Parts: sequence; C-alpha cells; structure tokens
Amino acid sequence: MKFDFGTGEVAEGYTKVTSTTGYSEEQGYGFDYESEVLSVNRGGRDALRSDFITSYAPFFFSVKVPEGNYRVTVTFGDQQGTSRTTVKAESRRLMAKQIDTNTDAFITKSFLVNVYHPEIEGGGKVQLKDRELDKLDWDHKLTLEFSNHSPKITSIEIERAEQATTVYLAGNSTVTNQQNEPWASWGQMLPVFFKPDRVAISNQGSSGLTLKEFQSSNRLKNVLSHMKEGDYLFIQFAHNDQKEGWTHVEPFKGYQDQLRIFINEARKWGATPVLVTSMHRRRFDEQGQVVNTLGDYPEAMRQLAQEEELALIDLHTMSEVMYEALGVEGTRDLFVHYSAGTFPGQVNALNDNTHFSNYGAYQLSKCIVEGIKTQLPELAEELVDSLPDFNPAIPDSITQFDIPRTPIFDNRKPRGN
Repeated sequence: MKFDFGTGEVAEGYTKVTSTTGYSEEQGYGFDYESEVLSVNRGGRDALRSDFITSYAPFFFSVKVPEGNYRVTVTFGDQQGTSRTTVKAESRRLMAKQIDTNTDAFITKSFLVNVYHPEIEGGGKVQLKDRELDKLDWDHKLTLEFSNHSPKITSIEIERAEQATTVYLAGNSTVTNQQNEPWASWGQMLPVFFKPDRVAISNQGSSGLTLKEFQSSNRLKNVLSHMKEGDYLFIQFAHNDQKEGWTHVEPFKGYQDQLRIFINEARKWGATPVLVTSMHRRRFDEQGQVVNTLGDYPEAMRQLAQEEELALIDLHTMSEVMYEALGVEGTRDLFVHYSAGTFPGQVNALNDNTHFSNYGAYQLSKCIVEGIKTQLPELAEELVDSLPDFNPAIPDSITQFDIPRTPIFDNRKPRGN
C-alpha cells in the first residue's frame, strides 16, 4: 500500500491522496476523525516530493488492514519550507517524537505498528470494556496521527513485517495505550525507543484489569494466538489485584500462582516472559519519603523472578528514586494534575495520583528501557542507536519536554487507582 499525498502528479505505483480523500469502509483508506488538511503543490518533476499534505491541527490517516505487524514508511519535507512532525499510531502510541526538515530537504522514516482485532483466530473474542468499544486500538484499521508545529507528509508506504519480533505488554491502566488526553502510560511511549525494522510493541493492557481478568476477558488467549518463538511478554500487575473482590490475590500465593500461568504460557511458545514490578502511586510521608501503597506485591514478584530465573525490570524501585528526586511538588508534573479549563470542556480540576501525564509516562518508559539494557541484552540490541543512559534520579526537565497533545479528551479518570 503506497500513498502519494497532494494535488500534483501521482508517482507511479502510488495511490493519490488529496485533502478531500476522506476515509470510508468501501475505499479502505483516507483522512479520518474529522481531520481538516491542506494540499500543497510546489510543482516540479519529482511527483512524490513536489506536493504534500499539511494542517494547522493534528490530523489522522487510516488504512483498513488485517491483524499483524506493519512497517510504515513516511517521507516528510517541503521544497520551499521547513517542517516539524510528531507521529503517533492507533491510540496515541508514540512512533516518532520530532522529525525536522530544512527547506528542500526530505527525511524518510520507518517504524513498526502492531495491529490487533478483538476477534481471536481459532474462535472467541476479546471482551472489551465499554470505553474500549470506540478505541482506535481495537478497530479494524491502522491509524496514524500527525501533529506538531508544521507537519508535512509527502508519502506513506505500508507493508507487512511478518518476521518482526513482537513485544507483548500485559497490564492495567498504568501500562495500556490511553486513548484520551491527558492520561498516558509507559506502554504507549515505548515504540519510539526501538529501531524501525525489528521490534513491534503490542500493548494489550487495559484499565482496571487484574491478572485474573486479563485471562477471563480472553486477552491472554488473544496474545497467545499470535505469539511466536523469539517474542517477549512483559507482565505488570498489582494495583488492582490487591483490591478486594473475586479477582483479589494474596502476594505470595495467588499473585505468584497467577503470574506463573502467564510465564508458563509464554514459554510454551518459545517467548521470553519478563516481570515488571508496578510503579509507586504518588504518596509521601511527612519526611518527603515515598509511601509504599502496594504492600508485598513488588517483593513477591522479585522473589518469583529469582525463583523462575526470569528477567525483572524493577519499576517499583526506579519510580521511588524518581519521585523522591522530584519531591512532593515536582511529582505533580508526572501525574494528571491540571487546573480546571486546561482542556476543552474540563470543568473541574484533575488531581490523580495514580495515572500519568505524557511527561510522566515518557519518564517511566525510559526506566523500562534502562531495565531492558541491564536485563535483556538481546532485546537491548534493538534499541535505537546512541540512546543515552537514563538515571531515574535525574529525570528530564519538563520545560524541555514536547509531545503534542492528541485532540481527544476525557475528564473521566481511567479505571483502577
């Protein structure tokens, strides 16, 4: 699937896309979700680069595709001007943080996008929650979002990437791809840290889930239906498993037993299970020290990792270091703390000490990357080149952080706390 954007001559072998090309099921591609875009034609003999699509607001382009991993290749630039573009896929998965081009200079960048459907191969269906029914992750399209100061897209190519390694993420609201601003999780930031050709992230976490619910809603079944030798399964639960109810499990018994189910199933397929301890909630004592609200669950996971000889990414410990470095007030930036009126239709202030802002999710994702470097050397080889080491005690300054917001807002906090 090859698309040439703009009103100029269409390049051979490409499908022409102009500002009036809206998405339809029959056509199977086009601009989506009420995107308003402009076609610009600079003229010249280069059919692919003489014209482009741009917009003054974030815009979406969708293509109807089967399940699987896809290599998406995008060319950015403008013969007569500069451009700056950020790319997200599906439910706000970060693919390219900031692509800058100079006048009459073009950059072509590739990345892998995992597309999954609720229908499970071999029978059955993932039991989606009400808020997931309109989630971009679960529709039958591959959707790209382009934003930043001056996004300029000349072409897109989409091809299957069947040999790519898939990193599956199983978790709750602190892991899942949060579709609505201002909420975010580390799982949706992770794709940007990997090289473009080898690793795809399949984040199938969901808000409010426990280990038992991940199974009962057929999500583990769905993951296993696609898993192959050489893949990875990252597992992070605890926030909801500790709560009372039919899915409650005790740390050193039921919790470890449930984790073993995930571990053993991944191993059956030749995949590598990876345990991730849950990050702290934002709670401090009078001395400014982080209060552990997760009880013995992180320690139970540490002990299980040692017993099963598994890689462990200790996000619980790293988040404590980060929170105490930023302090009581500084950690507000990591979480969803916004005054009323920050977002369209937001009447009340948002004060959530469990769920993260884009900035906080990005910092936690950097912690995950550090864990990959130390615990998973083969997977670490697939991280982008020259990725600097990250010290949780010295997080990035929020004043230098720039990920444009997606124009989808919901003031309801995700399930789970």
